[in-house]
Amino acid sequence: MIRYADSVVTIAKLRGDAVCVSTMTQSGYWAKESKRPDLDVYISNGMSKASSVALGIALGRPDRKVLTLDGDGSLLMNLGSLVTIAGMAPVNFYHFVFDNGIYAVTGGQPVPHRADFKALALASGYRAAYDFDDLESFVTELPRMLREPGPVMVNLRTVAESAAHGVDQTWESNARMPKQMRVVQAALAKGKQ
Repeated sequence: MIRYADSVVTIAKLRGDAVCVSTMTQSGYWAKESKRPDLDVYISNGMSKASSVALGIALGRPDRKVLTLDGDGSLLMNLGSLVTIAGMAPVNFYHFVFDNGIYAVTGGQPVPHRADFKALALASGYRAAYDFDDLESFVTELPRMLREPGPVMVNLRTVAESAAHGVDQTWESNARMPKQMRVVQAALAKGKQ
């Protein structure tokens, strides 16, 4: 199994100028590692919406890679997004699922079923999908996967950590999201010049 912190460090090192949309537990870890907060969007109180928001950004800026840091519980609440993403076929879309088998931010309850996200992504029409349960393989393969045309799914079997790890689930976090989107929009506008 892979630890959240190790996988997020690995992704952050190879991020480049990609936009990153994260949700729930992943957001807490990502906020500590991101070197480009101007390109980060945190979906704190919109469990299951990270992939949909990321799809909109990917379609709006096809010249920019978009990374989605999603959770297994979150994705289970919005499985239809896989078909929508595959149907739109954004070549700049990379979907990381942190598959720990629990709803970490609500107390560690088990998800109702351990889904095969790699199989679901491929059946939905993603161009490629991968499944990792060891860090070494993930670290080795990530540079190649980020060069592939998307949409690409990367399922990471992570250690179940029930702590929210700094996830802000207050109502105020919802109010910050429009501001974050304006900051990302401004950063992306600079990149077009």
